[in-house]
Amino acid sequence: MKNLLLAGCLLAALPVAAQSKFKVKVKPGRAAETEVSAATVSRVMRTLASDDMQGRGTGQPGGLRAAQFLAGEFARIGLQPLPGLSGFEQTFKVYQTRPGVATAVLNGKALLPTQVAVISGAPALSWTSDDATPVAVVTIGPDQTERGRLLALRRPTANTLVFVDTAHTKLFGQIAQYAARPKISPEQAGPYSTVYVLGARPSTLTYRISASTVGQPIELRNVVGVLPGRDPQRSKENVVFSGHYDHLGIVKPSAEGDSIANGADDDASGTTAVVALAEYFKKKNDNARPLIFVAFAAEEVGGFGSQYFSKQLDPQQVTAMFNIEMIGKEAKFGPNTAFITGYDRSDFGPLLQANLTGSKFRFEPDPYPEQNLFYRSDNATLARLGVPAHSISTDQIPTDKLYHSVDDEVESLNLQNMTAVIQAIAQSATGLASGQQTPTRIAPEGTSGK
Repeated sequence: MKNLLLAGCLLAALPVAAQSKFKVKVKPGRAAETEVSAATVSRVMRTLASDDMQGRGTGQPGGLRAAQFLAGEFARIGLQPLPGLSGFEQTFKVYQTRPGVATAVLNGKALLPTQVAVISGAPALSWTSDDATPVAVVTIGPDQTERGRLLALRRPTANTLVFVDTAHTKLFGQIAQYAARPKISPEQAGPYSTVYVLGARPSTLTYRISASTVGQPIELRNVVGVLPGRDPQRSKENVVFSGHYDHLGIVKPSAEGDSIANGADDDASGTTAVVALAEYFKKKNDNARPLIFVAFAAEEVGGFGSQYFSKQLDPQQVTAMFNIEMIGKEAKFGPNTAFITGYDRSDFGPLLQANLTGSKFRFEPDPYPEQNLFYRSDNATLARLGVPAHSISTDQIPTDKLYHSVDDEVESLNLQNMTAVIQAIAQSATGLASGQQTPTRIAPEGTSGK
């Protein structure tokens, strides 16, 4: 879903005061430990999730507005651009395709729009049964074991006409919804198409099918800032703090008429944490390792921002990644807790918890392993390359009724608890930032062990 860290070990933390801030015992005459700014958390959170940002949709004006706001925050804090960049915006190109009108005539009878779904990378599709090279014809039977074949055809590798048994009507409807949406991919879509028809294949078949697709390249941007490390010998031991700033943008209006999916928890909360942590570590200014702070684009449409970012770094030079995803509500474990995905894949979690000794805050293993969250966020790309890259979250995702809805707004969040979570992340990262802790690597995909 990638350069960093800070010096100085955490001494001892007291219990959380009034749900919000951790404090450190200090000797007489010593300044109090740096704290995450609750004012920054509130301001950034409310800005990113405001209607002015129009849901921060990928490739939409609100997404660009959010990127520019975040670049301004990194400049305000005093971060430096990632080496090789002239500013905080890391631009990259993706390709967007928008489906046009599709028509299908089988055996002389026009099909209803609800009976046809087209997934195509071709600008124009025009098939007839009289073509010199007719398309492949596939039949999906009623058995549930056929679902895998049905879904696999969403990524066409040849021109294929698919007849779908009505036993799969619900799944066909989901595929039709997917086919009707604009799509973004890292490369220009290929020339092949899949046409789904709901119903049995006629014994005698003639067809005439046409469709169009509009494709264009669009420029997206991650927002990346660096706090250089103070120890030159650790210059290749980067620590990354990340969250994704994109969301769904403008969507189908709700019953109340709201069409802006503000994405407060998903993931303005994680992006706010990245800004607040950058400010925190800049104030401390004692990190031995370099710290990279990044707000990713295009997580919601395939994780393309984090994939591009990961390719700009040598994974062997990334010590760890803190990816922060949906921390605006209390976790199922209660206040002052959060969970870490892939907890058993490295000793990242136990190392973080060791730095919170004496506080009330706890990091727990992911309580929702069936959701496969470890590979569903922006940590996944670096994790697959062996980096101890984990996501930190509090969301009770199996029961979160506001997820991906227009009701995911700031008013649904607990900003006080969220600030406490960010403070805990900051304090838990002290050993990694100082170079005194190094988590074990994650076994790259295709291998076993840690």
